[in-house]
Amino acid sequence: MSTYNRLPIGFVKGEGSWLADEQGNKYLDCISGLAVCGLGHANKNIAHAIARQAQELIHTSNLYRIPAQERLADKLCGLAGMDKVFFSNSGAEANETAIKIARKFAHGSNIDRPEIIVAENSFHGRTLATLSASGNRKIQEGFEPLVSGFVRVPYNDVKAVARACKSNSNIVAVLVEPIQGEGGINIPNSGYLADLRGICDENNMLLMLDEIQTGMGRTGKMFAFEHSGIKPDVFTLAKSLANGVPIGACLARGKAADVLQAGNHGSTFGGNPLACHAALASIEEIIFGDLPGKAAVSGNKLLEVFNHKLASHRHVKSIRGMGLMLGIELETDCTELVVKALEFGILINVTAGRVIRLLPALNMSEDEKNLMADKLIDIVLQGGK
Repeated sequence: MSTYNRLPIGFVKGEGSWLADEQGNKYLDCISGLAVCGLGHANKNIAHAIARQAQELIHTSNLYRIPAQERLADKLCGLAGMDKVFFSNSGAEANETAIKIARKFAHGSNIDRPEIIVAENSFHGRTLATLSASGNRKIQEGFEPLVSGFVRVPYNDVKAVARACKSNSNIVAVLVEPIQGEGGINIPNSGYLADLRGICDENNMLLMLDEIQTGMGRTGKMFAFEHSGIKPDVFTLAKSLANGVPIGACLARGKAADVLQAGNHGSTFGGNPLACHAALASIEEIIFGDLPGKAAVSGNKLLEVFNHKLASHRHVKSIRGMGLMLGIELETDCTELVVKALEFGILINVTAGRVIRLLPALNMSEDEKNLMADKLIDIVLQGGK
């Protein structure tokens, strides 16, 4: 189906931060498959883990215990300070699980028409519930009637959340991204999540964070909420959790951890042995290589370079980022730069129309990062010419 506006290029091989097309031309991948391949392409440790498990057991179903799933759950809960995990196959499915937790939690508190606060310019997925929760009219158009039960407020506006809670007794949860990715690398004030945590505590609401893009070391911490010194009641992971093998996870703690019981939710493929072994290998490499810490240092260096070279350029509106999640916002739409970048031998992404988004692999070498910066600066300064 014609659901994608694909670029006129196909890749057949990858190694680290590089991809090769059908003609053997090489490109520096600066978006890591949209934050999925955080450990680079054809990562040997991940490949070995997948190959070993594929020779032993790929799937049994969740009718039975899955030892690798249990180990992965223990590892994630230990790292995040959470109590339980539900495994699925994607970020959208993980967010669906969070939404179901919020609704089940509400009905357990005798709230029959629960509502969840979500943010403008957010993106939570393309299932009916998650696109309804998203603050993106473009992805919603044509799919009405949307799923009800969402109250939308401006992102990074704690007062708007407080007002909504005061006027609406049906609100049971807040669902936001620690940093908005698809919305344009929008970074909130440093106290934003802590303030939301306080509001949720005061009103017996769940704080739910979508860490699909920000999790697994991307922002300079294993999980972005760690920058705020708080813990959510629920948060979701996917994308780089298994470095390209489809997997999603919804983690919960405290009063949210036991909301879903047998028969309330399920997934045929979720948390199968193959995906879980890939995720375990990914986590091991992230921790062993201190990749979150290195991402924080590298991200700050790149921001300094971009600010030095581009901040005064007449077409550059803003440069922002955290860790290796970077955005350069131009004054006008610049989607054409994605195609132009191919001529420079790099892969970039433009989101929200005018924000160049960079999501390089966490283990990209210093030389590759310098090459990425040099080429991107040339693209912006030359207007892609």
